[in-house]
Amino acid sequence: MEQATADTTDTDEDLLAPWLGGRSFNDCYAEYDALGYVTFENVMPPSDVEDVRTALAPHLNRTGRNDFEGFRSNRVYSLLAKSPEVFSKMVMHPLVMAFAERELGSSCLLSALLAINLHPGETVQDWHSDDSQISIPLPHPAYGVSAFWAIDDMTETNGATEIIPKSHLWTTPQMNGPDFEDAYDPRERDANIDPKPRDDALKITLPSGSLMVAKGTLWHRGGANKSGAPRLIVTPQYCPGWARQLENMMAAVPTEIAATLPKRVRELMGYSIHEAFMGYVDGVHPDKLLADIND
Repeated sequence: MEQATADTTDTDEDLLAPWLGGRSFNDCYAEYDALGYVTFENVMPPSDVEDVRTALAPHLNRTGRNDFEGFRSNRVYSLLAKSPEVFSKMVMHPLVMAFAERELGSSCLLSALLAINLHPGETVQDWHSDDSQISIPLPHPAYGVSAFWAIDDMTETNGATEIIPKSHLWTTPQMNGPDFEDAYDPRERDANIDPKPRDDALKITLPSGSLMVAKGTLWHRGGANKSGAPRLIVTPQYCPGWARQLENMMAAVPTEIAATLPKRVRELMGYSIHEAFMGYVDGVHPDKLLADIND
């Protein structure tokens, strides 16, 4: 299925300039297109980073349910319900939205929004791509865009995300995705053992407040944390307007909270229409449900 592509002339270069390091957005997007990812340092101000830490602190109390989630990791979901103001800013950040809208069209949706906190001793994750739930054989365009916000520094030893550059260009599968029979094995592994090492893998090291944007077709994994401290990131992930979201955002966020969110965030949750009329509720635009709550 083809997806609508936003007009490249819609990009507000002046708005994005503070984060582009003197480059044009088209140049940054060309790098993203060629490699499958692009990074930007020091995008989030330190005060916003601290707001994220504060918002997440009460929820970093459950470890993963399986090897893929990570037995020594905290994963926190439904973030818009837990701290609407803090995570709304992240979800609709202009730099991320510029990539998501150009790749997926302006009707794109927020597919997932979660925090991942790797504790010391966490093992390397299995290789995967974030849009693999859309079961369309290769080759196909990216059906997702993933943002990786570094809340802690991402280093060589603390579990920095690992990627395979240009793997989004594979026209046939070059490796198997996660074996979820193994992923749900309750036994822990040794953090020093990598079951699927690759010579072409690259660790994305970034200072706190920085950002990686990656295509949904890019193969990647969370690294092993061999340091003495946790590593915290937040990852909003986007999908086309016609695709089913990984997390049911309209169920995850109570309507009384959704009604208070910025309009663009509500649209990304699913209070929106994908042309011509995909997503209506009782024959009307879904955002009218929230308008009625505010009346």
